[in-house]
Amino acid sequence: MTPGLLIILSGPSGTGKGTVCDILSKNNPSLVFSISMTTRPPRPEEKEGKNYFFVTEHKFKKMIEEEAFLEWAKVYGYYYGTPRHNVEINLTEGKDVLLEIDTQGAKKVKSNYSKGVFIFLLPPSLQELRRRIEERGTEDPEKIQERFSAASLEILEVEYYNYLTVNDIPERAAQHIRSIIEAEKCRVNRNKGLIDRLRRGELIQCP
Repeated sequence: MTPGLLIILSGPSGTGKGTVCDILSKNNPSLVFSISMTTRPPRPEEKEGKNYFFVTEHKFKKMIEEEAFLEWAKVYGYYYGTPRHNVEINLTEGKDVLLEIDTQGAKKVKSNYSKGVFIFLLPPSLQELRRRIEERGTEDPEKIQERFSAASLEILEVEYYNYLTVNDIPERAAQHIRSIIEAEKCRVNRNKGLIDRLRRGELIQCP
C-alpha cells in the first residue's frame, strides 16, 4: 500500500489556519486532521477533541519524556504538540494526514519526514492580520501586540516551506491547498510502485 501524504500547514497567528483546516476536513473524508495537544486554555468556540486536546503542563511534560510527540514547541508561554501514534498509523494505512502546527514544530517534522508537503498560509495584509487577532477578543492589548509582532517575523519563515497560499477568502485558500495535494500525489517519485504494476501488466488508476 502506498503511504499517505503528510501535509503540514503553518502560518502566523490570525491567518485563519483553523478555518481553512475545517473546510478541508469537511470536504475531503480521506483527509485525516491530526488534533494537536496544548496546555493553553480553550477559547470560547473551541471543543475538546475537535480543535485540541487540552491537558495540564504536568501531563504534557510527561509525554515529552515518553517521546510521545512527533513534534512539540512552546509558543506564547504554552506547550503545543502532535501526538505521534495516530499520525504514524494513518500514514501507514495510506491516509493523508494534515497537521496544523507552528513553524518551530514544522522544522522538527521536516527533519524526520523530508517527504512531507509543507504549506505556509499568509494573510492578505498585515492590517488584516492585526484586525483578525483583535477580533478574537480573547486577549488584552499587550498580548495582542506580542502576537502581532511575532507574526510579522514569522512570515519570514516561509522560505522553509514548499508552497504558500494567501487566505483572503478561506474557501479559495482551501481549494489552493487541495490542488497542491493532488499535484503532490502525481509526483513520479511517489509512484514508483504504480510504474512497476503497469509493467507487470496490471490495471492502474490515477493516484
